[in-house]
Amino acid sequence: MWTSTQYRRLVRGSAWYDLIVTVAFATPWSFALLHGALSGLSQALDLPGELPAFEPMHLLMANLLGSIVCVWAVLRIRDPQQVFGRYDAVGRFLFAAWQLYALVHGASSLLVIFLFFELAWGVVQVLPVTLSSRASPLPH
Repeated sequence: MWTSTQYRRLVRGSAWYDLIVTVAFATPWSFALLHGALSGLSQALDLPGELPAFEPMHLLMANLLGSIVCVWAVLRIRDPQQVFGRYDAVGRFLFAAWQLYALVHGASSLLVIFLFFELAWGVVQVLPVTLSSRASPLPH
C-alpha cells in the first residue's frame, strides 16, 4: 500500500524509466544506434530469437512509439497524478501482452528484460493508495 506522496514519486519514477529507455526510439538516427547496440548485445550473448533489420515502416512505428511514450513520460514527470499512474499501469499490461506475444513468435530474448520491467511497474502502480495527512492525528 502506498501513501499518496509515495505514489506520486512512484509515478514520476516510472516516467523517468520510460523516458530513459524510450528516448532513443524517438528519432530514426537514435534508433539506428540503439538497434545496432541491441543487435550486437544479442549476438555477443548468443541469445535466441531474432532482432531483424528494420524497414522504413518498422522504423516509423518505432519512432511513433518513442515519440508518444516520451511525451507521456514528460507529462507524468511534471504532473504525477494518481489517475495517470493507473492509466500507465493499464498501458504497461498491454505492452507486456504484446511483448509476450512477440517472444512466443520468435522475437529476441532481450525483450524479456523489458517485459520484466513493464510487469513490475504495472503491478506497483495498481497497488492501493491511502490518503496521506500532514496533520497530526486528533487526540481522542
